[in-house]
Amino acid sequence: MINHKLVGNAMQMLVTELSPGDEVYGVAGKFLWKTDNVDMETRFSSGKKEEKKGFLDQAIGTAIDMGKRKLAGESLAFVYFTPQGSEGLVSFAQMIPGEIKHIELDGSKDIFVQSEGLLTAESTVDFDVALTKKLGAGVFGGEGFILERFSDRGSLFLGACGNLIELNPADYGGTIQIDTGCLVAFEDTIDYDIEMIGGLSEKGLKNIIFGGEGIFFATLRGNGKVWIQSMNLTSLSRTIVSKAGQPAAQDRTDLGGLLSGF
Repeated sequence: MINHKLVGNAMQMLVTELSPGDEVYGVAGKFLWKTDNVDMETRFSSGKKEEKKGFLDQAIGTAIDMGKRKLAGESLAFVYFTPQGSEGLVSFAQMIPGEIKHIELDGSKDIFVQSEGLLTAESTVDFDVALTKKLGAGVFGGEGFILERFSDRGSLFLGACGNLIELNPADYGGTIQIDTGCLVAFEDTIDYDIEMIGGLSEKGLKNIIFGGEGIFFATLRGNGKVWIQSMNLTSLSRTIVSKAGQPAAQDRTDLGGLLSGF
C-alpha cells in the first residue's frame, strides 16, 4: 500500500510518499510536483514488472500496450515515478474540479473504470482494457465500449468530476440506473448494461425529448461497489461553452459599460 494524503476539497491534490522499492505510474498531464530524488521516466511497456524478454517479444508487447491505452482513451505512454536512495514525494492533481478516490486492490476483485478515470496507480497494479459484455452498452454508453480494467494487488487512485459517491445496487433492490456520464468505476461483481429511458412508449418518448437527461441509462446490477460522480463532465463542458458568449453583467446596459472602469 502506498502511503498518501489527499489535500483540499473541491479540487483535491494527491500526495504519495514513496519508499525505496515503491513505484507508481500515471497518465500524462496529471503530475503536479515531486521531490528531486524521485526519478521520472516515460515508458511504453506494461504497468507490471515483467521478466526480461527478447527484443521482438518486447516490441510486440509494447505495441499491444500502446494500442490498449489508445483504445481506452489514455495517452500512449505512462509516466513512472521511482524514488532514488530514500523516501520521496510525488503529487498528482486532476484537470477538473472533483474528488480523488483511493482503492486498495487485494487480488480478489478487478475494478472497471471509465475512460480517463485513472489518476495514478502502484506499479504492481495491472492495467488492461475490457470490452463491455453487451453491444448496447458499448454503442450507447456515452463513454464507449472500452473500459479500463485494473487487477492484481496495490494502490489505485481514481479521479471524479464533482463529488464522488459510493453505492451498492444490492442496497437498492439489486439494480440502480444512473446517468451514463456519471459512472466512474465498479467492481467485477457488477453487471453493466445500457437501457433506453422509458422505452418507446409515449411516456418514454416524452422523457427522451423533453427530459433533458439523454436517451439512455447506465444500468448496474448485482452486489458490489459502484462509484459515481455528481457532475457530468460532458454537461459541464456544454454549459461552459453555452455561457461563454453571453455578456457580463456590466455589459448589459449602457450604465454598466460606463461604470466598468471603476
